Amino acid sequence: MLLNVISPASTRLHTKLSEQIITIVRLTVLLIMVSASLVGVVQAKTYTEIEWTDLMPQDDLSALLDPPEFLNEIEDGSQQDSVEALNQRQLNDEKAQRYREALISTRIIDEFNGKAVRIPGYIVPLEQNQNREVTAFFVVPYFGACLHMPPPPPNQVLYVSFKDGIALENLQQPYWFEGTLTVEVNQHELGTSAYTFNLNDYQLYE
Repeated sequence: MLLNVISPASTRLHTKLSEQIITIVRLTVLLIMVSASLVGVVQAKTYTEIEWTDLMPQDDLSALLDPPEFLNEIEDGSQQDSVEALNQRQLNDEKAQRYREALISTRIIDEFNGKAVRIPGYIVPLEQNQNREVTAFFVVPYFGACLHMPPPPPNQVLYVSFKDGIALENLQQPYWFEGTLTVEVNQHELGTSAYTFNLNDYQLYE
């Protein structure tokens, strides 16, 4: 009669193989976790940090940096403190005319169409949900934009529709915004934007 006998050597071999399998499984799990972390790092670096002036043609920027002197005489909040009033004004000065054109310019930089960017800015609320969270807004380069003269031109304004909503407690709080730009004009009573911004994430600017 044959007896099934497991020798000590066979037991040691089985134990060693089991340990090797466990080690391989652990290494595989570790590699998956490391790979996921690396993917997250790569994704976080896909946003190109830009300046607001990158979004406008250089000649528009040059015109805005050289405003007509009569603007210094306009009192904040007065009837003359608006783009509409400036558009109705008779301008014989070529520099003033170019300034007015740049102030309402929707000229854009084509290379930013479809580009993932990171940009700082302030929120100008346009719509909110029942929880009083902002769901549509302009992103602008400085606080008080769209309220005082001169306002930012459309190529310095981003329109955002964000259904998740942002609980905005302070209009003077700047944020970092991350998302994808598209070239699309949006008009609102508070202003006009030459870009639409598909927002993916935002953080306090600190």
